[in-house]
Amino acid sequence: MKKLIFTLLLSPLFLQAQQNFKIQGKIANIGSPAKVFLTYSKEGAQVADSALLKDGAFSFSGTTDLITYATLVLDYKGVGIGNLNRKTKIDVLPVYLVEGTTVLKSADSLSKAVATGTRINEDGQRYSKLLKSVNEKIVELNREYENAAPEKKTSEEFLQGLQSRYDGYQQERAEINKKFIKENPDSFISFMALYTIAGQSPEGPEVEAIFNSLSPSIRESREAAAFKKALDNSKRTSIGAMAIDFTQADPQGKLVKLSGFRGKYVLLDFWASWCGPCRQENPNVVKAFNTYKDKNFTILSVSLDRENGKEAWLRAIDNDKLTWTHVSDLKFWNNEAAVKYGIRSIPQNFLIDPSGKIIAKNLRGEELQSFLSDLFK
Repeated sequence: MKKLIFTLLLSPLFLQAQQNFKIQGKIANIGSPAKVFLTYSKEGAQVADSALLKDGAFSFSGTTDLITYATLVLDYKGVGIGNLNRKTKIDVLPVYLVEGTTVLKSADSLSKAVATGTRINEDGQRYSKLLKSVNEKIVELNREYENAAPEKKTSEEFLQGLQSRYDGYQQERAEINKKFIKENPDSFISFMALYTIAGQSPEGPEVEAIFNSLSPSIRESREAAAFKKALDNSKRTSIGAMAIDFTQADPQGKLVKLSGFRGKYVLLDFWASWCGPCRQENPNVVKAFNTYKDKNFTILSVSLDRENGKEAWLRAIDNDKLTWTHVSDLKFWNNEAAVKYGIRSIPQNFLIDPSGKIIAKNLRGEELQSFLSDLFK
């Protein structure tokens, strides 16, 4: 835990029919040069639209193929979104781009605007208010880490204390999510709340039970079908299941088969050269390999690099000193092994025993070192 970045919530994009959205806002009595920026992701690209305020009024309209999580930012002095920083007054409001007209009104700031007109945004604001207190605690936790003296940031006692508090806040947030879902089974925001509980790779009986508690209108939607498929796939890669075999080429073009490692403990590691968290975790994986490579343990890394990313992949292997077996078909998220294992976020890993059975998943940081230490006592 060298860098503590405690996250607040996931902001998934949900597949649905085309969304023709419109946002109409009235914020106090603010005029030029103030601007409002609307930022969101569309087809993998970041979109930033802007609108001038006239007597506090502004509007946006457009089309997305998704119900999309977006951010409105009020730039009071018209300096441009790229020039806003901690020294500038920043006024932010999250919003969903969804079919219909969302009306935002506030006699004060953008962040205090009340949304009406689209149920998703109305429910989203109710949900955000429930999470506000615990999210503020997490923000303060991040601030406490950032403001700590350099020597304190290396203190295991200090880091473990922060981690313990963060784990408690996460549990508090999970309970809020579960309560919201139970009370609002027919709300699309409940599906988003389930996403924050389950993460990018949903699995386990509790997640499945919560999913089944949602109303039929939510469970039978297109995005819910994808979520259910991921849940079903997770059973094939759960602890105790036999690891799914696959064959891919190493950097020299030699075919490598997962089952070819039978008789050894294998850490099957999914990563990519472009993945920041993966690269941050690599020193820990290197430590594990160097510590246990003489104890019937090895690593097979599968890269989700792109077709034009082979050089970056090889460079990352060399720079990070990853001296074990590497494979990839350079198909990005469509990597055939990643698809078989239901990989929707990285880094992810699976620890496989000599018989080919999965005995642990997603071991990172000290947890990986601790598990291997107990395994090879």
